[in-house]
Amino acid sequence: MNTPPSPPGAERADGSSVQIGALVPLTRPGWVEAGQHLLAGLELGVREVNDAGGIAGRPLELVVRDTAADPQRAAAAVDELARLGVAALAGEYHSVVARAAAARADALGLPFLCSSAVLDALTEQPTEWVARLAPAQSRGWQVYADFLLSAGHSRIAVAAQPSVYWASGARILRDYLASRGGTVIELDMSTLAPTAVCDELVDNRATALLLLVGHPEPAVPIVKSVRSDQRLAEIMIGAPAGQPEFAEWATLLGDDGAAIPFLRYLPERLSPLGARVETALRERLGAAPSFVAFEGYDTVAVLADVLRSHGVDRARTAESWPRVAVEGTRGQIQFSRTPGISVWQWAWTPIQVVDRDPAAPDRFRILHAS
Repeated sequence: MNTPPSPPGAERADGSSVQIGALVPLTRPGWVEAGQHLLAGLELGVREVNDAGGIAGRPLELVVRDTAADPQRAAAAVDELARLGVAALAGEYHSVVARAAAARADALGLPFLCSSAVLDALTEQPTEWVARLAPAQSRGWQVYADFLLSAGHSRIAVAAQPSVYWASGARILRDYLASRGGTVIELDMSTLAPTAVCDELVDNRATALLLLVGHPEPAVPIVKSVRSDQRLAEIMIGAPAGQPEFAEWATLLGDDGAAIPFLRYLPERLSPLGARVETALRERLGAAPSFVAFEGYDTVAVLADVLRSHGVDRARTAESWPRVAVEGTRGQIQFSRTPGISVWQWAWTPIQVVDRDPAAPDRFRILHAS
């Protein structure tokens, strides 16, 4: 009988390693390129931990599970990983998926360090089991709203798909901008075709359109429609969720994908550690690493520090979140309780608004920083 090949990150049978469960979107409809960058960062972090002697002499090992942007699949993966005996969970990019994973981790008493998801309400109730590296959506998207106002935009249309994440983003923008004299016009992309968005923008006299939609569909068709409409030659297109960060965006849109500002969680200048990790990630990915890759690396750096200091007991790991003080690629990482946030939160990673330079779409310009 032929034995099927082990999946990537398959668990060791001898139990000699310290295992971390890694939740990553690696297939559609997940944002695959983001998942690849996140996994590259996680894997680089593990390699460096093991090169430095592992966890008290035991190798650190990732047990990777593909969430494919499916909350139910992620919850099932958490159940499986808990049974396999992982010391902690790491990763996930999609907020709605991370929310499902966090709920199961909380219920099972399994520490979860969420790398990239930003939804403020990552869990329904405050939990001791979950910590997060990415800034909360309310923090990042208010920085983005400040950028819009400083650029002179007060009539802003949002093309949004139905989702807890997109609805939360629209609400943050609407509340923040309304208190500062701005107006948000919501366009429901469950009923509008990309070409119909153009007429709505003209009718509503919007000066900016924000894409609160999936990538590549329908984000790419919307951008192409707006860019080809002469009536909208002056409109700014924005993508606060970061769709233009990845190479696929530039490949699909070419010059049309430039000058579309998005949020990125990097400092203006990387520290020596950040610069070294950037070089290693670039070699691993064969391309410039996104902020998501740095989030993956930092996740492992934090978990390795906790596991070395407090052992692999799950409850002791969860109890250690408020005592974390780790040099990450983007600054000193410490967790605290933040008003309105139900998990232990790093407050705050650096936040930038950047875009692709129209003169060289492979180059990013920093437009605004917090």
